[in-house]
Amino acid sequence: MEKTTIQLNKSVLEALKEIREHPRQTYEELIKKMIDIFKTLRKRNQYDEFLHKIQQQKMRELWNNKEDEEWENA
Repeated sequence: MEKTTIQLNKSVLEALKEIREHPRQTYEELIKKMIDIFKTLRKRNQYDEFLHKIQQQKMRELWNNKEDEEWENA
């Protein structure tokens, strides 16, 4: 496997050290796990946005109708 070197601020390195699950966990393992979590959250957020858009359309159908307008003016 091909390896590369990345440069990080010391504060980022310290933050990575703090969130390791165990002292022997490598930064590569930690970063891979963070990527997986990020991807999962992004998918969930896209799903939530999709549901919200569907709900908005349905709420317009339910609330924007003549029956409700007539009831308000009764």
